[in-house]
Amino acid sequence: MDELLAWRKEFPILESVVHMISHSLGAMPRRASARLQEYAETWSTRGIRAWEEGWWEMPRTLGDLVGRIIGAAPGEVVLQQNVSTCVATVLSCFDWAGRRNKIVSEALNFPSNLYQYHALEKLGARVVTVPSEDGVTVPLDRMLAAIDGETRLVSVSHVLFKSSFIQDLAALIRRAHEVGALVLADIYQSAGTVPVDVRAVGVDFATGGSVKWLCGGPGAGYLYVRRDLWPQLEPRFTGWMAHKQPFAFDAGDIDYAGDAFRFLNGTPAIPALYAAQSGYEIIAEVGVARIREKSMRQTARLIALAEEAGFSVRSPRNPAERGGTVVIDVPNGAEVTQELLRRNFLLDYRPGGGIRVAPHFYSKDEELELTIQEMQAIVK
Repeated sequence: MDELLAWRKEFPILESVVHMISHSLGAMPRRASARLQEYAETWSTRGIRAWEEGWWEMPRTLGDLVGRIIGAAPGEVVLQQNVSTCVATVLSCFDWAGRRNKIVSEALNFPSNLYQYHALEKLGARVVTVPSEDGVTVPLDRMLAAIDGETRLVSVSHVLFKSSFIQDLAALIRRAHEVGALVLADIYQSAGTVPVDVRAVGVDFATGGSVKWLCGGPGAGYLYVRRDLWPQLEPRFTGWMAHKQPFAFDAGDIDYAGDAFRFLNGTPAIPALYAAQSGYEIIAEVGVARIREKSMRQTARLIALAEEAGFSVRSPRNPAERGGTVVIDVPNGAEVTQELLRRNFLLDYRPGGGIRVAPHFYSKDEELELTIQEMQAIVK
């Protein structure tokens, strides 16, 4: 018996589709509707009083729920709108005109991150991206060799979005710290399906979002910053929520809050935070360790089924190096994906990779076989 299937009833969409797209958009929890109704009722009945009755603190109270999943202590995670906003906040803490101005990343990092790094070249930053020879993995030795005494920041995707390859985050952090550099980890494709402990691994910054494995929907990204770094970081990308006394409305230079609020900016997207809460609670209750155990078994089965069907797989075979997604190279993958969507099989396609298939803790084993069989039928 698969005990985790008891959770299927919490996700209405699973009643009508084969949902293999949690790496891109997790299924909506049934209780999220009630949360959004709670938001509407609070706004309609409490009005402006809602801010002091919980809304103002939501970036931190919701951050604590994420912290339970990624190993952060209470008060160490704050919620922003998305990863791009979180990354911009971190980047704005540094001067990029000096000798230590290098950003090291992998060429397979998510493009949104790379866009920001290259934009900093106008301010003096030097961007070094380590290539992938096979389009699936990134050589650890080359990443380590690229990190030197002129490196300010190492940006690394814990799990690569295009192939599901897990990078050795601990080794990269050790090397960066040896030369005085800091590490920003994008844990979007790991948090909720691959165990992450930000304090244990010693990462300086970690960011991700709620759309995927956390089943929290769009509009809620999170940022963790190592607590001992707080006093020395002053983001230029800022706003009134980061002020020590925001309601004093002082003009002039900002006096940063002494806690993680210093990494916030403008007014938070409160509806998105209401929507995200249920997913955080469910993932924490199920437990990432149990999710990971099932994911490793199901992704291994997916690989076997794909290869039996004659498809090539563009994800690691070693389960210790593989996240929750299996990327399958199918002829005319973009067109096949559109037909699968039409047939109520939810998954997606990435150029240069293939069709991304991602079971989650609520997925049935038979859905893996149905997915591959449907791919075969369409290709034929």
